[in-house]
Amino acid sequence: MSIVEHVVLFKVKDDTDQAKVNMMLNGLNGLVSLDPVVHLTAGPVFRTRSPISNFTHMLHSRYKSKEDLNSYSAHPDHLRVVKENVLPICDDIMAVDWVADNDPLPLSLPCNSAIKVTFLKLKENVNDEVQGEILGVIKGIKDNVSGIQQITCGENFSPARARGFSIASVAVFNGVNEMEGSEENEEYVNLQKQKVRDYLDGVIVVDYVVPSSSSSSSSSSSSSNL
Repeated sequence: MSIVEHVVLFKVKDDTDQAKVNMMLNGLNGLVSLDPVVHLTAGPVFRTRSPISNFTHMLHSRYKSKEDLNSYSAHPDHLRVVKENVLPICDDIMAVDWVADNDPLPLSLPCNSAIKVTFLKLKENVNDEVQGEILGVIKGIKDNVSGIQQITCGENFSPARARGFSIASVAVFNGVNEMEGSEENEEYVNLQKQKVRDYLDGVIVVDYVVPSSSSSSSSSSSSSNL
């Protein structure tokens, strides 16, 4: 099984009424009931670690194939939520999709799980061999950084709204304490950053916590690419 990771970052307009934000999140989280979805969570960003990023909310979902992601994206319920609840209150949206390099278990993340999402934009002259080396560095993090329960990475296959960010990863922790505790491995992490820094044109890092209102489904009744 090749799990597809789908991450969307949203920038909600500054003057948006909280009730409309709640309607957006309720609508997005309700899409977990669609058949193709094996996991979906949407909520506020816990922390943005990149100066080039001002996103306020995030959606993370998983699918068993690219075809299932396409079915989700084209579903009428999804299109309705995007049109009625998302687009009217957002002035910036970014989406990245990749095939996970392993089968992350559990597929559905428990409430209060902490997620660190990283997007990398490579310089134009970076070749496939170097891309492979960068992915290898990311894969090695799990064995050398404490607290990580899952980590997947891969190359983005939906460039339309990825803004040139071509490599993505998601690291999952049991909670915020474990995620922040992983920063104790600062020396190792800095060493890995040095290995790839010269090849990068941009980095986005966003921390997110799965809210208690999120739910997930392995199979249930049956929603632009958000």
